[in-house]
Amino acid sequence: MTNPFHALGFRLLNATLEGGSAQAENPLRLSRRGFLLCAASLSSCSAAPSSTSPVAGLLKTPFNANYRTPSFQGPMPRNPDMAFGSNFSNSAGITFSRVLVSGNYVAMTFDDGPHPHNTPRLLDILRARNIKATFYVIGQSVELYPQVVRRTVAEGHEIGNHTHSHRLLSKLSDSEIRMELSRCRDAIASASGVQPRTMRPPYGGLLQRQREMVHNEFSYPTILWSVDPLDWKRPGSSVVTSRTTDHS
Repeated sequence: MTNPFHALGFRLLNATLEGGSAQAENPLRLSRRGFLLCAASLSSCSAAPSSTSPVAGLLKTPFNANYRTPSFQGPMPRNPDMAFGSNFSNSAGITFSRVLVSGNYVAMTFDDGPHPHNTPRLLDILRARNIKATFYVIGQSVELYPQVVRRTVAEGHEIGNHTHSHRLLSKLSDSEIRMELSRCRDAIASASGVQPRTMRPPYGGLLQRQREMVHNEFSYPTILWSVDPLDWKRPGSSVVTSRTTDHS
């Protein structure tokens, strides 16, 4: 029985005041809410696209009718009651993979959705464990499954811009990048009534000049990741776990 975490891929951004540090080229701080909500992936897309890439184009993970969401065992953790502000001003920075925060936090992100079956399963798992995540969605999939995006927002998760058709942005013109981000933004707003606050480039491919352009025109910081467990290769849950915890 396949766990959707294996089929849905995830990335983690980790930062602590004790052991974490901001990116060398971006030593500025992002607010705690900005960190916690910065980040969506139904498959890992850190590698450049190719004809054999399992994530090229829209996600095509098959539906497993026999899957049942596993129950959570043990005491239920509680999210802290804190009022988080957000600061995506021009002085906050352009690119983030980790940031300094007052405490130990992990930001969990999922890319390439929504998926009509796997995203609801993932939402069930997150709700059972009282976890909030960020979903970087593809505009084409949002248009196909707007009800899944509405549920994601209704359950308190953050939605981010992952372009309209999941193209490698570093190979596109500025006008093509604007179209990709605008169409995805409009699809998200139409489906859920919210505007994305951050973006993640497919495959992590976006030139510094392009990041600055996106930040200036869309006010999107580019959110990358500090841990990629390569779960789309399906190495097994124990390997994914160790890769994540060893680098968090």
